[in-house]
Amino acid sequence: MPGYILSIDQGTTGSTAVVLSADDARVLGKSNHEFPQHFPKSGWVEHDVEEIWKSIVAAIADAQKEAGVTGEGCRAVGITNQRETTVLWDRKTGAAVHRAIVWQDRRTADTCARLKSDGLEATFRERTGLVLDPYFSGTKLAWLFDHVDGARKRAGELAFGTIDSWLVSRLTGGNAHVTDATNASRTLLYDIRKGEWARELCEVLKVPMEVLPEVRPCAGIFGETRGVPGLPDGIPISGIAGDQQAALFGQTCFSVGDAKCTYGTGAFLLMNTGDRFVPSHNGLLTTVAWQLGTETTYALEGSAFIAGAAVQWLRDGLGIIGKASDIEEKARQVESAGDVVFVPALAGLGAPHWDPHARGAIYGVTRDTTAAHLCRATLDGIAFQIVDLLQAMQQDAAHPLARLRVDGGASMNALMMQFQADVLGVPVDRPKMVETTALGAGYLAGLGAGIFPDQSAIVATHDIDRTFEPSMDESTRSAHIARWRDAVERTKSQ
Repeated sequence: MPGYILSIDQGTTGSTAVVLSADDARVLGKSNHEFPQHFPKSGWVEHDVEEIWKSIVAAIADAQKEAGVTGEGCRAVGITNQRETTVLWDRKTGAAVHRAIVWQDRRTADTCARLKSDGLEATFRERTGLVLDPYFSGTKLAWLFDHVDGARKRAGELAFGTIDSWLVSRLTGGNAHVTDATNASRTLLYDIRKGEWARELCEVLKVPMEVLPEVRPCAGIFGETRGVPGLPDGIPISGIAGDQQAALFGQTCFSVGDAKCTYGTGAFLLMNTGDRFVPSHNGLLTTVAWQLGTETTYALEGSAFIAGAAVQWLRDGLGIIGKASDIEEKARQVESAGDVVFVPALAGLGAPHWDPHARGAIYGVTRDTTAAHLCRATLDGIAFQIVDLLQAMQQDAAHPLARLRVDGGASMNALMMQFQADVLGVPVDRPKMVETTALGAGYLAGLGAGIFPDQSAIVATHDIDRTFEPSMDESTRSAHIARWRDAVERTKSQ
């Protein structure tokens, strides 16, 4: 028996464990466990890492059960994670000193605005490829040091990390404080050109450098399991990447110009730019796609903060659908959204607008508007955000997109994927395995543990389930996009 690779996908609303066959990366078993979201104030979002850990342990057990395997057959562990979510914990006890501050959290918007007014955004963008926005980890970590009693005095006893770093610490029994280059590149503290923590930026944010983890390539040994329920000690943790980079890798976007969009809680579009750091002039981010050995591959990234979360809002906030998967059937009850446009800026607007104070808005509502129109407008709004991102990306990269690869839970919505192809005007490819974040982490773990010899062996495992061909005429497409962009301009805070 070749054994298996365990891929842990620690997401924003739940943790997924996937058991992958070590010989061909087939999915043998999969399980997801949700965990609570905490909203202590308007615009604040937090997670309890102990609740996350419980969800991971449960997901591993259920995935192993479904696959019919035990921990003894595990040859490697891969990790992918919600990026930017910030944890500060005690090195000795492993206990977090505060609930994790989630990437969606907006509490540091004023801090970012102050740094911008001081003329520092160009410095951060030049070094990190990022913009000054509360989305990223650096200002969240600074907030923790400013608001957790005694944290700054105890800096030498504390460890900072994004979820991957905290999870490796927990999986190894506290024996490793590490991260990978992709997660480091999302902190506002890491120089992605030099491949090292930037002292100058840490000083600007007043972050003590002794709390930072060691940064390593995405495929390699990060540590070994110790005291993990369901797994024997000594299993190598050999692959890590932030969720969107893992999805890019899982979609085998290994050539310059390849691009993918992941539809999860948010929607994330990434394009491989090879070994070139491509600065954006259109509000996008330049980020590390992955690092293998000493070779760094870069990407352009655009993110919409709200995608699947808008569907959750329809379910939980408005109660107009019973479960998330009901939205497609409901939306098909009407031929189109009519004049209804929903701008899903429920957590501000991301790239290319970067307006943290914008809020969601619905336009064009009349007496004839039904719940079905709102459902359809929600799906359309998610797709329109990707149009904005792709246009900006093509201008920056000077590389037209031939097709878009899609993944994530919402990519199973055929109505939305067809509309996405229509308003983009390019084919949309959906793979058989849409959980490509977990797949990418598994591929990296397989490379890091020597299970897969090279990337060509990975490409051979990639299968397309369905291609959505664009069928909308240009005049209709242009009218849709013009109505969307008018709505976005009216939604902005300034």
